[in-house]
Order: sequence, then structure tokens, then C-alpha cells
Amino acid sequence: MRKIALITGATSGIGKATAIALASCGHNVIITGRRGERLEELAEEIKVKHKAEALPLAFDVRNNEEVVEAFKSLPDRWKSIDVLINNAGLAAGMDTIQDGKLEDWEQMIDTNVKGLLYVSKQVMPLMIERGEGHIVNISSVAGKETYPKGNVYCATKHAVEAITKGMRIDLNPYGIKVSEVCPGMVETEFSVVRLKDADANNKVYKGLKPLLAEDVAETIVFIVTRPKHVSIADVLIFPNSQASSTIAKREL
Repeated sequence: MRKIALITGATSGIGKATAIALASCGHNVIITGRRGERLEELAEEIKVKHKAEALPLAFDVRNNEEVVEAFKSLPDRWKSIDVLINNAGLAAGMDTIQDGKLEDWEQMIDTNVKGLLYVSKQVMPLMIERGEGHIVNISSVAGKETYPKGNVYCATKHAVEAITKGMRIDLNPYGIKVSEVCPGMVETEFSVVRLKDADANNKVYKGLKPLLAEDVAETIVFIVTRPKHVSIADVLIFPNSQASSTIAKREL
């Protein structure tokens, strides 16, 4: 019997790659995001290419009412969620703290912290009732270090790390695993969104080979397919060129 995995932020990048990877290794998937058309296309791809079931749910994790309604709409057979991948997140802007834009701060806090909590709030009772489950929170090296002009984004990812540790403690009596994955440089829409620049990736990753979304997805699959007695708590994953949030070897 196939397990069920729910992946937030599945319309692109790590979320999309993870949905495909989990479908390929025996999971049926609930894929969520704001861009409904992309979700429908991904669901069809998963059904045709990977012979798995895929249920698209379009909602904004920042809006708790939308989150609640989306989960109310789940058919009963989709409510036995075995794996939750809290992937939805973003960085907005690259300003010093004194020049930061309020709308950027709110977007990051509402998505990276509150959105993760809103979705988890709906899934955790289902896992507790069944006495099993696995939650994987996608954080960042920014949750381990603070770097120049990273201020509020780093704060949100530090919060994800603290929430993950708190989840692991509070859900331990129910046999629920809680993991955190912290990628370094990954070539996705991340930098394009952060810098509001369509050519951002060519600038940010110039002279080095960043991770691909598939590299992170492969790591997530490894984590959630360990034996029941094995729980991988925390993974920090870099491209070989990267040594820390601010140090990377570039061939220029």
C-alpha cells in the first residue's frame, strides 16, 4: 500500500522535485501551492510518468482560513498523511536591516514561519491519532548562520530550526519523526524571487555549480525511507564549492 506524502510549495524547485521523487519511490502525493495551473500539470505528470496518484490543492499557506478549508476538502482516503514536507518558503529582498521593506519582512515571516505552523497544525492531529508520521521542515544554511543583509530571512529560518526542535520534543511521545533539511546554494527560483531579477541565477551562481533541486529531493527521500527505528534529525547540504553561507570557491 502506497504511503501518502503532502508537499507544500510544490509548483517549482525543491517542492516539485520532491513530489516527483516521492511519487517515483512509492508514495501518493498531495501537492500544494498558490499556482493552481502548475499543480494540475504536475499532478498529470506524476500520474502518467510515475504511475502514482496526485491530488493538487491550491491555497496560500499564509492564509490560515485557506489552509483550514483546503484540509476540510480532503477526501477521507487522503487524510492518512504519512509524510509532511513543509517546503513552502522564500526570501524577499537583500537589504540592511535599517533599509528593509516592511512588506518583505511580512511576506517572509508569514510564509516561512506562520505558513509552516498553519499547515502543521492541520496535519499533526491526524498523525497523533494514528500514532505515526514524519514531518520534514525545509530550512536553510540561513537557519544555522546569519550573513550580511540576511537579517529577517535568517531570523525566519532560525525560527524554523527552533520550531523543528520543539516539534521533535512535543511529538516524541506519539512516535512521530521530525527532521530538518538545510540546503546551501540551490539553483531554483529562490534568487530570482529574492532579488526580483530574472537573471539573478546567472549572477548569484556565477563561477560555481550549485545544488539542483533534485539533489535536495534525493536527500529528503533518503530521510523519509529509513527504517522505523531510525530518525535523521538534521541535515546541512552544500554544493562542493560552498563552505559556509558566505564562502564559496568560484572559477572566474
